[in-house]
Amino acid sequence: MSTNIETVKKYNRLKNKRYYYHKLNTVKYVILGKEVNEGLLFKAFLYTIFIATSYIYLNPILKMIVNMVMSEKDLIDPTITWIPNDLYFGHLVRAWESLHYGQAFSISLLVAVSSAVFHCITCGLAGYALARLQFPFKKLVFGLLITAFIIPPQVIVLPTIIGYQKLGLDNNFVTLIVPSLLGFGVKGSLFVIIFRQFFMTQPKELEEAAKIDGASAIKFYLRVMLPLAKPAILVVFLFSFVWTWNDTYLPKMFLTDSQYLPLASEMLSLDRVITSFVEQQQMSSYEAGAVKMAASFLSLLPPLLVFVIFQRHFVEGVERTGLVE
Repeated sequence: MSTNIETVKKYNRLKNKRYYYHKLNTVKYVILGKEVNEGLLFKAFLYTIFIATSYIYLNPILKMIVNMVMSEKDLIDPTITWIPNDLYFGHLVRAWESLHYGQAFSISLLVAVSSAVFHCITCGLAGYALARLQFPFKKLVFGLLITAFIIPPQVIVLPTIIGYQKLGLDNNFVTLIVPSLLGFGVKGSLFVIIFRQFFMTQPKELEEAAKIDGASAIKFYLRVMLPLAKPAILVVFLFSFVWTWNDTYLPKMFLTDSQYLPLASEMLSLDRVITSFVEQQQMSSYEAGAVKMAASFLSLLPPLLVFVIFQRHFVEGVERTGLVE
């Protein structure tokens, strides 16, 4: 009888031991994970890095938004850092009026969208030709394309200005769109390379099947390759849009006496005007900083919204076009 009781006790102890061991393993797998990248500890470490990195990048934007809605009293008060006593939109209104925002925004949008569309058309055709077609001096053309990518725009800006003057296009914002229509310059060569890399990854069987069906190269490009190139088109469109939107060098060279300036150029003019106001003591440095931040926010908002909307597609497009390899 005593032997049976001892056996039962030993069995219960073994059962409890297995139970606690199972619970311990469960906790271990939850914290550390069966694999290194599956545990709670690793995920906590990873999210800590993500949050810290995000804060580093978002802090200037958040600071800009907070300062532009602060009154001058709150700006002077050292105890107010993130939460103002009252929301003041006077700096935003003043920046809007100083930038001639409606006119400058329309010009920037027209130039950026037009340039992006023309880059997708011309550079797509050139990239397809370099990737899939055989023609004389193909390697030489690709070498010249790489050379165009290396040459800085400052080297060719003077001949370009002279050419525009002879065409009667000086001080016309159309001069900012013409290079994209021809796939010209650093931007054009980069976008041709992006399209070329994408088209080279497509299977040759598609082209062979199209040739059997009697499709020409242009028809094959329009019917087959162009629909497949949506990731590359999106990448080129966004790159071109943001690049053109933020460009200040070419407008400064081509629109020296024009009253119709894009938003980025108006930002430069606003900075000079506000600096002169501060020097003449017509505006305090606190108010000047708030107006500049409001103007920066108005200029940054459109491309930021575009990127937020197309962020997932943009990342997928960058991966599929081979830019991360």
